[in-house]
Amino acid sequence: MPPAIYKSRAKNDPFHSMVWMNEEPGLVGRSYDIKLATQWASASITVIKHRIDINSLAHEASKKLALNDISVCNLATSKPLVFDAYTQSKILGSFILVDRFSHATVAAGMVRHSLRRAQNVHKQALSITRSDRERLNGHKGKVIWFTGLSGSGKSTIANALEIELHAQGKRTYILDGDNIRQGLNKDLGFTDADRVENIRRIAEVAKLMMDAGIIVMTAFISPFRQEREMARELIGPENFVEVFISTPLAVCEQRDAKGLYRKARSGLIPNMTGINSPYEAPGHPEIALDSSRRNVSESVEELIRVIAD
Repeated sequence: MPPAIYKSRAKNDPFHSMVWMNEEPGLVGRSYDIKLATQWASASITVIKHRIDINSLAHEASKKLALNDISVCNLATSKPLVFDAYTQSKILGSFILVDRFSHATVAAGMVRHSLRRAQNVHKQALSITRSDRERLNGHKGKVIWFTGLSGSGKSTIANALEIELHAQGKRTYILDGDNIRQGLNKDLGFTDADRVENIRRIAEVAKLMMDAGIIVMTAFISPFRQEREMARELIGPENFVEVFISTPLAVCEQRDAKGLYRKARSGLIPNMTGINSPYEAPGHPEIALDSSRRNVSESVEELIRVIAD
């Protein structure tokens, strides 16, 4: 049987058996690097079909992969790869997943077969391009990605920035965390896996809106570095401005406009970022703003300078 070429980012992807080898859980939607034979690409788990109990061989539902879990998953890659079923070719049918930051091998697996429906999805060429839309709008599309703790000032500063850009005649839109969770992402909770999926969907939507020539502002905690880097890669580094609202936790907790920190300290919210769920601060954001040290107007002025550059 000749090897297949797997077309990336399709709705249905190759079917894999995989063992998880890292203490950090494997999450649907999170980006990893995949090595298959001599080929490298970015990859993400799109579906965890089930994990396998090694004692009973029973199939168990799972939303994430823990150390030593054996599972059956679907994977999607960033570009086409040549592969074959492991039963036909051990070289073209086996792979490893690598953490994109630590470079540690997090999983090893084998290709069982491809899902043929994936080959029926093709990118449609459209007549009106992003450049055409930007020319009509009179400015380039861009994504301004605000990140920071709850209460840090993300939404307030994003809203003030939009007012200023709108006054300049720019076409803008804010994707706000609370608003999105009432519609597009109302099916998601606040587990690590749900947070990853939340940001994945937002990144895809932001990219589409940028393609329409719009300046998009996203105001989400987006606590994990890997998902923010996934968004940057998907949208394109030249179109992506990461804004870290670096207001200290003590200040955010003192503000507590929504009462979330008080509930978290009382044990009523089990996955509160900064309290009992981690926040991974950006290492090299395009701009960092501490809303406890400068007012909203000053923050907007600095943002306008960075965006203009």
